[in-house]
Amino acid sequence: MATVDFDKVTAAPSADLITPDNSVFLFVDHQPQMFFGVGSDDRTSIINSTVALGKAAKTFDVPTVLTTVAAQSFAGNLLPSLAELYPDQEIIDRTTMNTWEDQRVVDAIKATGRTKIVLSGLWTEVCLVLPALSALAQGYEVYVVTDASGGVTEAAHEHAITRMVQAGAVPVTWIQVLLELQRDWARTETYGPVSEIVKAHGGAYGLGMYFAGDFIGGEAG
Repeated sequence: MATVDFDKVTAAPSADLITPDNSVFLFVDHQPQMFFGVGSDDRTSIINSTVALGKAAKTFDVPTVLTTVAAQSFAGNLLPSLAELYPDQEIIDRTTMNTWEDQRVVDAIKATGRTKIVLSGLWTEVCLVLPALSALAQGYEVYVVTDASGGVTEAAHEHAITRMVQAGAVPVTWIQVLLELQRDWARTETYGPVSEIVKAHGGAYGLGMYFAGDFIGGEAG
């Protein structure tokens, strides 16, 4: 059984936490043709989660890599509500099903100097699991945003998540990532934007923030 050295216990964050300074976001193939094939969850919900995740990265100025596969010949352009968050950014269009087999994507990730990859995409069983396993094998930490991703069937999605977790990936949700980046409501520079993301995409939690503002006079947490 592990023992605790109480003299070394301090109010300090874990190195396992995602922060604006140690992470890079990778969005993979959020495209019309890919959404058409999703059957693991409500597609509107996945779109909502994906856009919220994009806003989280934008709010905290986290490096973000956007990729598509066969955009002009098969799958269509990147989800417009995600693309409009990054109007001046190149979207890397690939032929490979495994994003990690395109050197441009790998170089873009390497250039950030970040070791934690926050990964989301379609489909979980192909375009997510392949780069996740590849990045893990090369020493990256991978955090899979499960609700901003989807598979052809519920079983396909769940088995792919299980496979990634068994390899060392960490399953998370978009709101978990957002609040982990914020972590302290006293961080006033991002308090307002984070609150707006929650209001727009957080369902009942967002409604609660409206309630707090309308009747209680506060919004935090």
